[in-house]
Amino acid sequence: MRRALVLVLVLLLAACTSSTPKNALGSRKIDVANRVAAPTMGGELMDGSGRFELAQHKGQVVVVNFWASYCPPCRSEAPELEKVLAATKAQGVTFIGVNIRDQRDPAEAYLADIKPTYGSIFDPSGSLALNFDVPPNSIPATLVIDKAGRIAAVMRSEVDQALLEPVVRDLLAEKA
Repeated sequence: MRRALVLVLVLLLAACTSSTPKNALGSRKIDVANRVAAPTMGGELMDGSGRFELAQHKGQVVVVNFWASYCPPCRSEAPELEKVLAATKAQGVTFIGVNIRDQRDPAEAYLADIKPTYGSIFDPSGSLALNFDVPPNSIPATLVIDKAGRIAAVMRSEVDQALLEPVVRDLLAEKA
């Protein structure tokens, strides 16, 4: 009985950890020939400053981060997203957050605490996320849209600067 319990604990711990470095998790840069057009995406910004329409950013690299207030990895990756934005904003990179399957008050409290320098769209139904094939149980998720408006990278895990910035820089170097 005790041996079985130890085996179960070892298996559970193995399922909760990984020997893969954090910056190698979930990176899915897509070859140019295999990229598909990003779906239509837009909505009112949560801070009331206007609307975001993905189509208006064609010719730019756009980082779309799906998050929720109840998601601890979303909170811990927020400073990493800000580092990448600070390092690439002068080259014309745009960041947008999409809050999914959340309630407005906790989402606004999260934004007040995190203080991102980019806007977020409130998507309580999760419909924008589902258009990008991001189910609610796979957040945080970060997608990078290339200058031609195609999905160029998909990361279905917490990202850090070491993972995201090289992808963004590679896409900045591509011709539109």
